Amino acid sequence: MSTRIAELCESVLRALLRVLLPARGRHRAAPPQLTYRERRLQRRRRRELWLAVQGIDVGPRCIHGVELRA
Repeated sequence: MSTRIAELCESVLRALLRVLLPARGRHRAAPPQLTYRERRLQRRRRRELWLAVQGIDVGPRCIHGVELRA
């Protein structure tokens, strides 16, 4: 009977530890830093989206390698 109680306590403690303590490994890794070129492209995409919300069409001029006309 004491073995069953010990197993029950162990399973409850393991569950609590999984809930209360953060995960290890890649879940806690910092996001990779963007290079200057990637940041510039991301900023450009965000600006184009903001302008599109305002009703101004500024791009994109090339979609999937096909040049678009204005």
